[in-house]
This record gives sequence, C-alpha cells and structure tokens, in this order.
Amino acid sequence: MQSPPARSPASRRLKLLTYNVHSCIGTDRRLAPERIAEVIAAAQPDIIGLQELDVGRKRTGGIDQAHTIAEILKMQHHFHAALDVEEERYGDAILTALPAELVKAGPLPSVGEQRGALWIEIEIGEKCLQVFNTHLGLRRIDRMRQVEALLGPEWLRNDRVIDQPVVLLGDFNSIPSSPPYKRLAGALTDMRTHMAGQLRPTFPSRFPLLRLDHIFASNEVSVIGVEIVANPLAKLASDHLPLLATIEI
Repeated sequence: MQSPPARSPASRRLKLLTYNVHSCIGTDRRLAPERIAEVIAAAQPDIIGLQELDVGRKRTGGIDQAHTIAEILKMQHHFHAALDVEEERYGDAILTALPAELVKAGPLPSVGEQRGALWIEIEIGEKCLQVFNTHLGLRRIDRMRQVEALLGPEWLRNDRVIDQPVVLLGDFNSIPSSPPYKRLAGALTDMRTHMAGQLRPTFPSRFPLLRLDHIFASNEVSVIGVEIVANPLAKLASDHLPLLATIEI
C-alpha cells in the first residue's frame, strides 16, 4: 500500500461507505435492519450511501428502513424513492452526522425497473463535498443512459459542482470491464486504482465473485485507503459486502 500523503493544516479526513443492504434481508433470509446498522457502525464511516432500502413496504413489515438505520447510528438521512407505489417506497439514502443539505433527488432514464440518484452537499471546513449516491439498472442499455445522465448538466456537470470535490458511490451493477464502468472511470477516478494489490469483489457476499459496488472521486479528493468489509456479520447481513474508503479533502 502506498504511503498516505502529508496532511495540510486545513485538510479533513473522512470515511465513506457504500452498501447495498438488500432490503435488510440477510443471506439467512432474516429481516434485520439493526444488523445492517451494526455492520455500518463497526466501520465508523462519516458518510454512508445505502441502496435497496424499503420504506413502508408490506414485504418488510412496513417500517422505514432508512429512518431506522439512521436513528440507530444517530445520523440524519436523505432518502430517494426510485419506486413509489401508493404507500410503498423503495430506493436509496445518504446518511451522515456532518452538516449537509439535500441538493437533488430524482429519477434516471430507465426502460426496465426505475432507478434514481441522490445528491447532497456536505460542509467540510471551507469546502463543500458533493456526494452522489445511485443504484444503476440491470440492463446494460439502461446503465449506459443512466451514466450519461449522471455525467450531464443535471448532476455531475452542474454549475454547483464546478471546482468542488466530488464523490460518486453506489451499486453500479457494472464490472470494471463493462462500458458503463469505463465511461465513469474515464470521467472520475475509481478509488481502488489508487491502492496497491487487488481488492476482493463485493457480490454475492458469502462467496464474492463480482465487483459491482464502486466509489469514484474527482481530483480534489485524496484517497488514503480502500477496503472491503468482509467480516462474518457483513457476510450474513446482506447479499452485498460494504465498500469502505478513507479520503482526505
């Protein structure tokens, strides 16, 4: 592993985590939001991007999973429902205890299952970190259109983002050899490429084979470390493993 860069007096070190929680249903088929929160708490992240959360859905007892996990972790949360049918919602969230403002939550182009993205701005000293969380579709044609939308003026090329540090995280349903991944990696830096050695895949959690979960960043973000959270509890809590990165702004 490369040596971390020297810290300037004004720098701030943060931990980011992206985690597809599979509606808080573990590989043992048990519904347990508190177990997801326990996995997250052990990693001590400052900013968390979650995917596949149920809110008010009969299949998972009607609870608000985003609120429940945030309450356990003593964090605020911002949720976006990619699927919204009557009282049932399903989507993604960003959690943090840092000063944060929701900038945008909205849909991405989808022919198959509807997907979306969430954008919040977090105050980091004199800087504002722009954090984007998403869960791309299962069809490649959808994923390419979704990536182009994310890289367009409505999201990452928005005037508000210019000259600001940017982080894009989530479940991209895209392995590194895929066109959607390559398009994103051409515009941003995959944080894993900064680290020596090969990281294990994140899916499926018990016997990981695929790298589907990624954290991308702009040049203003320094990467200190990246790791897969692969302890026994994480392998049980969801069908994805969390990806954890330590950065410096």
